[in-house]
Amino acid sequence: MAAWKQLLLGLVVLVAAAAAWVKFVPGAPEILAGWGVDWGQAAVDAKPQGQEPRRNTGPQTAVVTAPVVEAVINDRLAAIGTGRANNSVTVKPYTSGRVTSIEVESGTEVEAGTVIARLDSEVEEIALDRARIALADAQAKLERVQSLRKANTATQVQVTDAELGVANAQLALRDAQLNLDRRAVTSPIAGIIGILPVEAGNYVTTDTVVATIDDRSRIKIDFYVPERFAANMAVGDHLTASPIARPNEVFDGTVSAVDNRVDDKSRTMLVQASVPNDKDTLRAGMSFRIEVKFPGDAFPSVDPLAIQWGTDGAFVWVIRDGKAKRTPVRIVQRNTESVLVAAEGILPGDTVVTEGVHAVRDGAEVLVAKSDPTPAVTGTTPAAVSSGG
Repeated sequence: MAAWKQLLLGLVVLVAAAAAWVKFVPGAPEILAGWGVDWGQAAVDAKPQGQEPRRNTGPQTAVVTAPVVEAVINDRLAAIGTGRANNSVTVKPYTSGRVTSIEVESGTEVEAGTVIARLDSEVEEIALDRARIALADAQAKLERVQSLRKANTATQVQVTDAELGVANAQLALRDAQLNLDRRAVTSPIAGIIGILPVEAGNYVTTDTVVATIDDRSRIKIDFYVPERFAANMAVGDHLTASPIARPNEVFDGTVSAVDNRVDDKSRTMLVQASVPNDKDTLRAGMSFRIEVKFPGDAFPSVDPLAIQWGTDGAFVWVIRDGKAKRTPVRIVQRNTESVLVAAEGILPGDTVVTEGVHAVRDGAEVLVAKSDPTPAVTGTTPAAVSSGG
């Protein structure tokens, strides 16, 4: 076939395809008008002179509709945090010495004041006995001076000096008793004893760790939140914590402390959670996944089937006065049973087309064959915002 015939045949096919596109594709004339070509719209609207425009006397388009409802978008913060005991202490002796006995075992639950270990105390015991003797002597001297004072053979100054001697002897006795008491290493809090790093016979100093004690009746979890959540965090807010090692276990807790500033390097803020540990299954040092939900703004919610796509983005068909209106929308959040959208002219209570959308035209009358009932709207769950702790 000659080249000019092939070219002519190609042009004919191209023109036929363009005409079919203009006739059967919704919005095609408007697109051509946007390009500066108005022959498509003119071809659609053209009619013989002297005749009235042809009216569509065919049946209305049957569609299925669903109502627009209002839903609240929920921000969900997910962060990784590190647990620590509700109260934890490292026990060190007040003085140096040799350990003579260990009074507890690792893993033992102790009360405040329980003796953990004892140090050699012969010197302190001797000092205590000496202080007791000195106090007894001072008291006897005071009694003698007081008797002499009654007989006017002693002055008031002598009585005062004797009383001062008794007071000093009492202080010396208290000092000796304190030194002896501090040879016993005691627990300052109630909790669980960790592994003991010392044994009887070891020499310890004031820098030697004798024991670690954890009060794990509650577990505190430190985690960091992005700065956009800083204003939403408040003491007492509810949250859930799940151990990374046991993800099927979920514990309810509360925010127990919020830092007063955002770190200018990481742009995060430290938050502390408190989780009850009634069954004693949690330990300090464990890693947790923290989830905190924040109620957000309200948006119109439509059925996912109502969302259609065109060259200018997403849109829905809104039914008003029995006619379809093409309304552009911006998708805010997708869920399994609903889509939250932002758009002007869509309000809760409006009706949108969910089935039969392929036959709907802008401004055309529609026949509602079926209307789905108002869906039950619950709190939505968008993708989590993760923050590493």
